[in-house]
Amino acid sequence: MAANKAEQALVEQWRDILALHARTQCELDRTLHEHGLCASDFEVLDLLAEGVAADGGCAYRVQEISERVHLSQSALSRLIGRLEKEGLVDRAMCAEDRRGVRVALTGKGRALHGQVRPVQRAVLARMLTDAE
Repeated sequence: MAANKAEQALVEQWRDILALHARTQCELDRTLHEHGLCASDFEVLDLLAEGVAADGGCAYRVQEISERVHLSQSALSRLIGRLEKEGLVDRAMCAEDRRGVRVALTGKGRALHGQVRPVQRAVLARMLTDAE
């Protein structure tokens, strides 16, 4: 009986995590939509911006991005294509491996990221602090 209670507690904890994630994702999508982005768009921009801050202007390989964001390869490719069409990122072939593609923020992408970052962080603070 105690094993069933412990198991049920784990299941409930997992469901609480999923519910918090879903609520936070929806709130991020709703809020970021006002800036022409969805949560996944911002995650890619944020990752690229962190890379720039870390080493002064690097570009990530698409494979590296896919390891950090939770999207399928095809969904990530479509997202990057959309961001490129909007002038927020540039794509280029990897010099060291012609099969790879590197993605970097443009000036417009850096500016939008800087504008939207405080909005995204405020949503995270509100949603995750309220969850405790």
